[in-house]
Amino acid sequence: MYTFSKKLKTTALILMILGIIGIAYGFFSTPKTIEDVEKIVAASHHGGNHAESAEHKSEVKEAVTPVVNHENDPIKNEVVATDSLAKTETAVDTAKAAPVAETHEAPKAENPEVAAEEAHKEHQAHLEHVLKQLQNKPWAALYVACIFFLLISMGVLAFYAIQQVAQAGWSPVLFRVMQGITAYLPVASVIFFLLLILSGMHFNHLFAWMEEGVTDPKSAHYDAMIAGKSGYLNFAFWIARAAIFLLGWNVYRHLSRKNCLAQDDATDNTFYKKNFKMSAAFLVFFIVSESIMAWDWIMSVDPHWFSTLFGWYVFASFFVSGITTISMVTIYLKSKGYLENVNTSHLHDLSKFMFGISVFWTYLWFSQFMLIWYSNIPEEVTYFKTRIENYNITFFGAVFLNFVFPILVLINTDFKRIAPIVVGAGVVILFGHYIDFFNMIMPATVGDQWFIGVSEIASILFFLGLFIYVVFTALTKAPLTPKRNPFIEESKHFHY
Repeated sequence: MYTFSKKLKTTALILMILGIIGIAYGFFSTPKTIEDVEKIVAASHHGGNHAESAEHKSEVKEAVTPVVNHENDPIKNEVVATDSLAKTETAVDTAKAAPVAETHEAPKAENPEVAAEEAHKEHQAHLEHVLKQLQNKPWAALYVACIFFLLISMGVLAFYAIQQVAQAGWSPVLFRVMQGITAYLPVASVIFFLLLILSGMHFNHLFAWMEEGVTDPKSAHYDAMIAGKSGYLNFAFWIARAAIFLLGWNVYRHLSRKNCLAQDDATDNTFYKKNFKMSAAFLVFFIVSESIMAWDWIMSVDPHWFSTLFGWYVFASFFVSGITTISMVTIYLKSKGYLENVNTSHLHDLSKFMFGISVFWTYLWFSQFMLIWYSNIPEEVTYFKTRIENYNITFFGAVFLNFVFPILVLINTDFKRIAPIVVGAGVVILFGHYIDFFNMIMPATVGDQWFIGVSEIASILFFLGLFIYVVFTALTKAPLTPKRNPFIEESKHFHY
């Protein structure tokens, strides 16, 4: 039986405490009024020519920033901005074509009071836009970290179900490790579901389609495209789907572990066969629910944009993260003298999955990006245009972290068996896929007002500490090696 060391438990508790303090600070330090935003903008303008240049850029940005109802929707912004530009060009052409009256009177000057009032309104609209983005920042940071660790446990659960259905002979010695990691799923599900409810109660502006009046033609906030999707994107149906998905995943996780433990004391393979059938049914449910989950919880933050590859893309990201986590927990337990039946061949197979799914993720990333970028359809390409312009480092950095680095490190067969190298590659892969989720969610929720600061780091620390505490507590509840799995002996003597 595994014993949760005091050192690791203390580390997990410290991470959670630091995370809670940092999260609280992130919410406390968020600007509350437009005046707070003005102070932030003013503080960023300093230093002679630099200040003059920054002020000029700010004035230009305010002049071209469209007054829109959905501050989180870059596609809507671009459409409105393009429409405004077209109207301006039309007005100029009309003015040029108009006959010039034969008079020596000077043209009438624009009323300075009206011009000043219009400029003030545009300035206020821009400040309100920035205020909502900055207020979204701690919420978005919390959301990204929460869904990332939730989906790690889901990736492990899917991998476990696949091993059951495939009747794999190499992996049963790792089943209790997988079950320990998936013990985090119930805890994460409750926290995440609460975050979804808070979004529906308008505690934040993460989902533009939830804003008041967007589906009402009489409202100033009306959005025809979102209204057209209201049959699917409405809070009642959306939260009901979330409840069904989370409940279904947790029910399978609970029953499969129960059957696996019962198999240890059974005299036949009845419980193993139950798990086989249940896992096959679960994988069908998982494939459907995972795709819809990706649309609901991630893609809908950009309600004007969609991708038919998105469900697979999200799956590849959290699936490789889950397999990487299995490898790292296994290596840790092995280093502490547990899992005596796990050998370098098991580690080699896990590393092959890390390598292979990293390549699969890259294939999906490139397919989604290349097809949309090449077609250059405005309502589609804006998604990537926003990320390349405002998130250049993280957007292309994710490709290096999730493809280039794993390829260079794990392509060597010998390296796949060396624990320190696998751990190093695992840390990079997990960080890279956190950045991937960051790229998917942040641009639509905080726009260009992003940076990885206290809120982001604190959210990661809290959920990492909670993850460690829950997972390693669960590992103490049962022997780390199943006793009567039909393939357990093959797994113990697996060599490749």
